[in-house]
Amino acid sequence: SFACAAADVFLWRDKKFTAGVLGGATAIWVLFELLEYHLLTLVCHILIISLAIIFLWANATKFVTKSTPRIPEVHIPSHVVEDIARDLSFEINRALSVLRDIASGRELQKFLAVIAGLWVLSIVGSYCNFLTLFYIVFILLHTVPVIYEKYEDKIDAFGEKATIEIKKQYAVFDAKVLSKVPRGPLKGKLH
Repeated sequence: SFACAAADVFLWRDKKFTAGVLGGATAIWVLFELLEYHLLTLVCHILIISLAIIFLWANATKFVTKSTPRIPEVHIPSHVVEDIARDLSFEINRALSVLRDIASGRELQKFLAVIAGLWVLSIVGSYCNFLTLFYIVFILLHTVPVIYEKYEDKIDAFGEKATIEIKKQYAVFDAKVLSKVPRGPLKGKLH
């Protein structure tokens, strides 16, 4: 399935294929970011070159074999597009449901974590454009799982220590700040 194939790529189980994926992503990033090439221009240039090669090939074979080459029809099956749309809409709806649950005010820790994450993401986004950010995430997806798989015990132990420390700091923050925030008349209605 797709999930197993993605896991194989992210965990470097097929080193040549994963290296090819990373090389392709790097080439795309260099092309669009460093060389400032534009997607529409690239698509048009690829189509121009492809059409010119096929046109020349078709005309050259007429002189050699007296018959035109068979150019295959290319089409995308509708079930593939429907599957992608269904999966994408499911993921978007799930994300919207999670955001609704977070915004409902029931879990303050999760709300603060999401707000902090979005704030950090906005700061990172102000220093680099979307393509660079996407490329960084792409590289992280191809390195972090492998590192975690290799050093799982050490990372888990560190994570447990970090979780304990974060809970201590949250308790202090709760006692010193959050507990002093006045709650309005809505507090009695919720319970």
